[in-house]
Amino acid sequence: MFGEVRWRIVAVIELALASAMIVLDLLIPTLLVLGLCAVSLIVRRDGVRTLGFKRVDRPSRLILMVLVLVLVWTVMQLGLVMPVLSHVTGTSQDLSAFEDLKGNVGNLAFLLLMTWTLAALGEEIVYRGYLQIRVREIVGSSRWGIVITVLVTSLLFGIAHSEQGVVGILATTLDAVFFSWVRLRFNDNLWAAVLAHGLSNTIGFVTFFLIGPIYGLW
Repeated sequence: MFGEVRWRIVAVIELALASAMIVLDLLIPTLLVLGLCAVSLIVRRDGVRTLGFKRVDRPSRLILMVLVLVLVWTVMQLGLVMPVLSHVTGTSQDLSAFEDLKGNVGNLAFLLLMTWTLAALGEEIVYRGYLQIRVREIVGSSRWGIVITVLVTSLLFGIAHSEQGVVGILATTLDAVFFSWVRLRFNDNLWAAVLAHGLSNTIGFVTFFLIGPIYGLW
């Protein structure tokens, strides 16, 4: 019992440290939290698999199913979520960081590389892996515990994208909820969330490269 309480207190401290890194936007928060995650795993003598990485028996089937879900979510985002958020807030998502992407093959290649490394793999380890495991350790794994876990980590993910403005924060928070749902949908497997994140960003960047920014379908 004492051991469980001790590790729960440690989890609270870890969550507080990670949240401070993200909210204060210290250096590259994802890399800092990855470092914190590594220390946590070493101290707890846990392996990377404890973050949610599970064996996938049929990778091609998983990729196809996740791709279909991502395409549906993308249409929902552009057809409903983004227009409504823009109408309510009176602003649009700030995509100025990608203003040189249209028609720029080198920029596209770099962003796709970063998408599948720092974003898809790195951010999923941080937000849908490490932080969700720690929040679950604090609040439990009941239905409400999972809801709280998803909400807390999704909000932190949205805050981490504050450079995209209010709409960007809200949109990426909803993206995080979607990635969390995908993880849970596929046997709580973090690989599914990594795929969803990478495919979602890839679709967005390739579209931007071809036709420029899209802030909604209406």
